[in-house]
Amino acid sequence: MNRTLRLLLVLLLAGAAPASALERYAGGPIVAELVSGILERTHYNRKPIDDEASKTFLKNYLDAFDYNHMILEKSDVDEFQARFGTTLDDRVKGGDVDAAYEIYDRVLKRLEERVELVKKLTAVEHDFSKNESVVLDRHEAAWPKDRAEAEELWRLRIKHEVLLERLARARAEEAKAAAKAKETAKAAEKPGDKAPADPKAPKPDAPRPSAANPDAPKEAITGTTPSAPKKEDKPQTIKEVVDTRYERLLRSYKEYEGVDVIQTFLNALTQVIDPHTDYLAAAQKENFDISMRLSLVGIGAVLRSEDGYAKIVSLVPGGPADSDKRLKPDDKVEAVAQGDGPFVEVTGMKLDKVVGMIRGEKGTIVRLRVIPASAIDPADRQIIALKREEIKLTDQEAKAKLITVPGASGKNAKVGVIDLPSFYADMQGGADGKSATRDVERLLGELKKRGAESIIIDLRRDGGGSLSEAVSLSGLFIKEGPVVQVKDHRGTIKILRDVDPTAAYDGPLVVLTSRASASAAEIFAAAIQDYKRGLVVGEKSTFGKGTVQSVLELNQYLPPAYRAYKPGALKLTIQKFYRVSGGSTQHKGVLPDIHLPSIGDVAYNTESSYKNALPYDEVEPAPHEPGVTLPVARLAVASAQRVAADREFRWMKQDIERYEKEKKEKEVSLNEKTRVAENKASEERVAARKKERAAQKVKPLESEDISLASLDGKAPAVAKSTASAAPPADAGEDGEFERAPDAPDAVLEECARVAMDLASGSSDPVAERRDSRSVTQ
Repeated sequence: MNRTLRLLLVLLLAGAAPASALERYAGGPIVAELVSGILERTHYNRKPIDDEASKTFLKNYLDAFDYNHMILEKSDVDEFQARFGTTLDDRVKGGDVDAAYEIYDRVLKRLEERVELVKKLTAVEHDFSKNESVVLDRHEAAWPKDRAEAEELWRLRIKHEVLLERLARARAEEAKAAAKAKETAKAAEKPGDKAPADPKAPKPDAPRPSAANPDAPKEAITGTTPSAPKKEDKPQTIKEVVDTRYERLLRSYKEYEGVDVIQTFLNALTQVIDPHTDYLAAAQKENFDISMRLSLVGIGAVLRSEDGYAKIVSLVPGGPADSDKRLKPDDKVEAVAQGDGPFVEVTGMKLDKVVGMIRGEKGTIVRLRVIPASAIDPADRQIIALKREEIKLTDQEAKAKLITVPGASGKNAKVGVIDLPSFYADMQGGADGKSATRDVERLLGELKKRGAESIIIDLRRDGGGSLSEAVSLSGLFIKEGPVVQVKDHRGTIKILRDVDPTAAYDGPLVVLTSRASASAAEIFAAAIQDYKRGLVVGEKSTFGKGTVQSVLELNQYLPPAYRAYKPGALKLTIQKFYRVSGGSTQHKGVLPDIHLPSIGDVAYNTESSYKNALPYDEVEPAPHEPGVTLPVARLAVASAQRVAADREFRWMKQDIERYEKEKKEKEVSLNEKTRVAENKASEERVAARKKERAAQKVKPLESEDISLASLDGKAPAVAKSTASAAPPADAGEDGEFERAPDAPDAVLEECARVAMDLASGSSDPVAERRDSRSVTQ
């Protein structure tokens, strides 16, 4: 049977599927067949989608909706395993996606039951004197065996959330009382110091005079309407807070469209093959493209889904909405219209869809009907027409700073830092498209101009990106030669080279890494290390992702008649990459030459934690010419001495030990006195550290920021996201492990001192011969 007839048959069979409350994605059967076929034929490891894969596929899909195993019951899971455990492989290859919708419907039904249970549990009085405990992470635990066990799990979970709210409110009241007492004491210290009232000053409630009308308010003269004072919202009860949290969760599940179900289903399949292969539906493919080119066309508003509305979180400085001045944070978008077209109601609509309607072509008009945050009358509405413009996502582009590091001899050193969040590239932009390499090269030039004696490339939050950008960026620091080796499923090895015989920067170089540094970031760090071009400094290893993905547009595999389904794309692992020294970064990552302890050493998962990650292996080294051996041992000893004496690193070591202890314990106490004591100990620890910092008057190292916008002499629209914002996170159990607002970036500052040492000692050939340790792994 030819492919066109087969696809038509799949569609006809899909039309006969059982009805679901959810409107199904018409392209689901075609896309499922297509994705499964490409996975078996084109993926790097050619893993068959068989009965064993089917079992993992089903488990992944159940976990996608019920990660903590609290929504479904064992009877649900047993039923799905009996029906689909060894048949999902054949079903998906034949374009049968009924199981995806059936499981989604069951999850939704169970979640509705759980939300009703939550409302009952928040209505009862909980006894917080009992020595009960709760396990918050139940991902590895079995699903509850029956309704009674499920209800007990939920009782403990809701008791925990109610206790969190009780403790938070008690702390807030204590802080409020302390602030009031402080104000009272301050007022009592200086009685009679209050300035006498100005008899000429207008009374608080009187209209302010003006030249045109002495009795008229000033707002009326300037053409703006004074808003009435906003009525203070009545604080929510603990019950209302917890109930609302789960009502929102249920609403988010109900907002799923057919394409969302299929995307979740197919990603459960791709994760069987390897953790970095993903199916991207059309909306997610657009977001992926935006993240690579760092720009979008829209109005410059960051949105969040809240209580069924698309709520304005913030406005992009300089963007169309910000310049217009009418749209405000906390306004709610009720409807969207294209140009002069009719309004489409978006209340209750999925956020991605609302965002898609607001985005569009540059220069076109979009109209929003909004409920202003300042509205007193619930019926108040405002219509705002805005012209779409290009928004630059500059928070994700390279930026720099010049740090002044005091030397032991009293001589200051200038260390340049380039923070690179990703290896971005506009694949369709041509020579003028966005490029991480071009941006870094510009920043390097400015840092050299300002007298930087050494350079740090900060990759701590760089999760990767374009392979070609990793190669070209390496070329800024090395002369021509191989940068990385890539191997396909046939075992064919291709060497990717820097062909430019010049280097943009040949001075002292340090690469700062973390456990989050991955993929392209690891290629760059490994090349710098293998060429002995600079030092790698940071956490005990990088992430360990040594695979290469290619984004395949699924339209190209379909006859023209079926492209209207907008099938999206498949991000597919097609190669593994290897260092020029022959080793892979897969699993192992890049080990630092100088280790700086950090909570990331223990708190974050890496590639080796994935059960289906590809294995480590090696290939023959690629011929390359390493530079002069660096004085690693001498620099490491000096750094270790500073770290041992540093207060921030001492505290960091304590945090690491405490985190590891808490991670082993798993259970959280539900006894209020115990939790109060734990919180008090935590608060006292934070307060003591804050007090010690203040007493020692240690300030962060002096620095000056350099952005690409400042080099251009302008400040373009800057977005903090791709137009949607995550919901506000609840306070986590490990929140205290985040760097405190008053704490210096100890890791970066120590890295700057290492860079200063490298610069001051790099011209000493005697020292280099004395310390002959190689940095190559």
